[in-house]
Amino acid sequence: MRENPRAVSVQADGVRLAVAADRLVDLSRNVLRALKVPRAMISVTFVSSRASATLNRRHLGHRGPTDVITFALGADPAGTVIADIYICPDVARLQAKEFGVGVREELARLVVHGILHACGWEHPDGEERMTSPMWRRQEQLLQRFWITPSRTA
Repeated sequence: MRENPRAVSVQADGVRLAVAADRLVDLSRNVLRALKVPRAMISVTFVSSRASATLNRRHLGHRGPTDVITFALGADPAGTVIADIYICPDVARLQAKEFGVGVREELARLVVHGILHACGWEHPDGEERMTSPMWRRQEQLLQRFWITPSRTA
């Protein structure tokens, strides 16, 4: 069996995950393929609020937990995109409630968001964030690979 050139690892570091890790691996690989990333080594780790707050303070200088932090480590000489993504399910749950979406959808949105950052996409802070090209691309990818139209009998 051939090794997948888009290596994605998903783990939960002491937190309960509301969605199967395999589904998030598939989502990640589909997003990378859609972004025309030929090779990648991406780790997605779901962490507690405390761990998220520590990462946020240490690396971004912000207080409290955050939804997603991406450490885009660049690409190796062969062009492999390398990144570590940390997602806080507790923050995702709050955001899901605030935005009126399911927790699984919000977790998937954060995975897509992290991958876009890993691939060099950026967005402004504040109100413009949700109208930025990155946000629009995120929502297109989420719609295409995660949200399925409801089927009526």
